[in-house]
Amino acid sequence: MEESLAFLFLAFIPRENNSLKLFFSPSFSLVLTFQNANIPPHSPGCSSPPKPRSTQIWGSPVSPPAPLSHPQVEPTPALLIMVNKTLNYWGPSFEEDVININVGGLRRRLSSSALSKFPDTRLGRLLSCDSEESILQLCDDYDVSAREFYFDRNPGFFLYVLHFYQTGKLHVMEELCVFSFCQEIEYWGINEFFLDSCCSYRYHERKLESRHHNWDEESEVSSVDTSPDEISDINHDLLRYSTLRCGNLRKRLWLTMENPGYSIPSKLFSFVSISVVLVSIATMCIHSMPEYQEVDENGNVLDEPILHKLEYFCISWFTFEVSSRLLLSPNPRKFFKHPLNLIDIVSVLPFYFTLLVDVTMGSDSELGNLGKVVQVFRLMRIFRVLKLARHSTGLRSLGATLKHSYREVGILLLYLAVGVSVFSGVAYTAEKEEDVGFDTIPACWWWGTVSMTTVGYGDVVPVTVAGKLAASGCILGGILVVALPITIIFNKFSHFYRKQKALEAAVRNSGKKDPEEPPALCEDIRICMALSKCTRKILPLLCRQIWQSWSCAEQEEPGAGRCPAQSG
Repeated sequence: MEESLAFLFLAFIPRENNSLKLFFSPSFSLVLTFQNANIPPHSPGCSSPPKPRSTQIWGSPVSPPAPLSHPQVEPTPALLIMVNKTLNYWGPSFEEDVININVGGLRRRLSSSALSKFPDTRLGRLLSCDSEESILQLCDDYDVSAREFYFDRNPGFFLYVLHFYQTGKLHVMEELCVFSFCQEIEYWGINEFFLDSCCSYRYHERKLESRHHNWDEESEVSSVDTSPDEISDINHDLLRYSTLRCGNLRKRLWLTMENPGYSIPSKLFSFVSISVVLVSIATMCIHSMPEYQEVDENGNVLDEPILHKLEYFCISWFTFEVSSRLLLSPNPRKFFKHPLNLIDIVSVLPFYFTLLVDVTMGSDSELGNLGKVVQVFRLMRIFRVLKLARHSTGLRSLGATLKHSYREVGILLLYLAVGVSVFSGVAYTAEKEEDVGFDTIPACWWWGTVSMTTVGYGDVVPVTVAGKLAASGCILGGILVVALPITIIFNKFSHFYRKQKALEAAVRNSGKKDPEEPPALCEDIRICMALSKCTRKILPLLCRQIWQSWSCAEQEEPGAGRCPAQSG
């Protein structure tokens, strides 16, 4: 009988008249009224000191209760101890062990037993708070009388938190981004370990995609997602001109030189700059042709006079361009950090270095090893072609793509290196007996590189069946290896191309927001006049100085002393 009562004790409701209502089924219950029960006076289940009573049992449906004729049961001491402990824990009502949680207007009730299972969470730590300060560190506000705690958080996500306390498993919200989800679970103190198996893979997959930027999805979205920080930096630089002397004119000149589509003078300046770059490249290429070279009596190669003068003119223009950009820049420190400005500086420095060496130390044949260094610096003139990137959105987008695709490019090179090593070894093993050029494995690397990139130079070819099979596998593997990262790189290029166009539009619009500025046509005329004036003053001085240095370098002979042009 005691075991059966202990089993029935698992489902009961305490009553204020020292009785228990036991549930057998949804339609039937028993009410135990304790008489002669030695319940201590301090028990919350008793409102007055206990009196000796007899125990009676009634059996009834849930409503209304009807007395049944059952034998009287005397509760055992073990059962009375269980009832006493239960009444002490719950108090006069079950509701004293329940706290109210209000999250963004969503009100829910949670029992302390459910919260105590997760003591490291935010709500679990509320149970161990012993002061008002500690409570306010965990919630935004609370009501002592109503036992209600207020949180200014997302009420939609709190439903998942509530489900977590009820089941011990956390699920991912479909409509919430992964970063917001991470912030919410971090706020509530819930570890990712509690994610259910049905949501764990999906959550970590989305987190990985967000961390590495899903470029395929971004490129398909028809939006110009220019970074607000970049536009803000541009506007901040333009505002610096208001504190500078002749700030309005300097801003106009800077925008004219930096943005080819800003105004009519900017288009003219861009056209002249592109023309000079093309002339410089053409001059360098023509200079390498023997029919346009002259040889002196000592066997030294001299430049053709017309090409030499064109080279000096181009260098004068490049020098004027770099110095003007430096003087007009709103932030000189940022000027030397910009890649295009560094390209401009590198394109003119080799000329001045070689000119200084020629004037002070003589020709290349007399310099020995230093002459080879001078030749290397002259070779750096080829970098002038990169100056076209300043006037081409596509080239700037290509540079940004390569900068942000170093992982994909590295993977491509790794695949090629592995393929070349494997197929070169196979080809060497198959062709080493034949005299066809596969003498060593390093000698086969050239053949493997040409084959994997599907160039097919044809200078070295296999002749055996095994070698031809290895060559076929090398070509097919090269097609697959090269095709894998190309899609990612192309999508990034499209992304940065749209971004670069948006930045150009932002710069173009940033200079047209001041209503007090003069009309655009009048301002363009002023800029043209200012550019013409600067060119008339600066360019002849540069050309004259460079021409004098060049003339002295030609006329000066070993041991003849200083040039007459320099002695004056």
